Amino acid sequence: MLAAVTYEHIKTCKQSGARLGRVHTPHGVIETPTFMPVGTQATVKTMSPEELKEMDAHIILSNTYHLFLRPGHDLIKEAGGLHKFMNWDRPILTDSGGFQVFSLSDMRKITEEGVSFKSHLNGDKLFISPEVAMEIQNALGSDIMMAFDECPPFPAEYEYVKKSTERTSRWAERCLKSHSRPHDQALFAIVQGGMHEDLRRQSALDLTSMDFPGYAIGGLSVGEPKHLMYEVLEHTVPLLPSNKPRYLMGVGSPDALIDGAIRGIDMFDCVLPTRIARNGTTMTSQGRLVVRNAQYARDFGPLDPNCGCYTCRNYSRAYLRHLIKADETFGLRLTTYHNLHFLLDLMRNVRQAIMDDRLLDFREEFFTAYGLHDNDKGF
Repeated sequence: MLAAVTYEHIKTCKQSGARLGRVHTPHGVIETPTFMPVGTQATVKTMSPEELKEMDAHIILSNTYHLFLRPGHDLIKEAGGLHKFMNWDRPILTDSGGFQVFSLSDMRKITEEGVSFKSHLNGDKLFISPEVAMEIQNALGSDIMMAFDECPPFPAEYEYVKKSTERTSRWAERCLKSHSRPHDQALFAIVQGGMHEDLRRQSALDLTSMDFPGYAIGGLSVGEPKHLMYEVLEHTVPLLPSNKPRYLMGVGSPDALIDGAIRGIDMFDCVLPTRIARNGTTMTSQGRLVVRNAQYARDFGPLDPNCGCYTCRNYSRAYLRHLIKADETFGLRLTTYHNLHFLLDLMRNVRQAIMDDRLLDFREEFFTAYGLHDNDKGF
């Protein structure tokens, strides 16, 4: 049986070691390294599918936990699957729901069988196991599904992380056995292990022995300093198969996208660009810009003079500030559009720099212009 999702390696950057590739899926090709906008509830907040295509988003992510609660996977299956339900004909990745469930720390109970928890919407008692997570995602029909895992917090005691990581491997095996659509949906495993090199190594060894079509690195960007995240990547990525996609979960700051690509990551996702946009915070070629600040009240220039997105071509900082201050939805749409376009454009530039064997030079140029001087700076 042909795999639903395959990785095609195109080139390795001679300067940095980063790799350029393509991920082939039932709904199209993803150029990598790539950033995936997050559409938690079957929509990227304030954006239409047409706008996402306009900025050339190759793939978006949706959330199993939220769609399980509302409107329900059975309803989405009845509608013809998630692609038809939300009118998106390009690839979709669904996470397992594990991260959201485990973030409900005072509302859930973990056992070997699965996780019992209360809905954050109405307090209903619910249960997700590896088998249930597969049932939900099979009904959604995403191109890439994620195995149900436990994401340990940071910091956490070594013994807790060890038990959690071992359980994640056992759950991954159960996910494989209950996955009913391997012909048109790829199931990726999630390497855990906290900040511990030996646990990451064991997790990668366990999961790669099961021969998943792709691998994610989870449990990072959960509060640890960036230098520690990079250390974990440096000793984890080499343990993953070179002929399969590598996905770093929950990372989306510009510096981390570049530094993650240098360390061999192909796919990234994060709510950062859409979340900060709703507060009037934007990413520009000169660094972070909070357009709601008073200094932009009479600034009639574009948000970013070096950006060609719809927002920057048509609207001024003064207008954007007015919309944000007036709580107008159009303002949130414009800043969201810009931030997503900025990161997607950044990844296009990263791919070109890999092709040209100059990603380290590009990194230095970008960091200088953006005002980044070390790996622990923010976005």
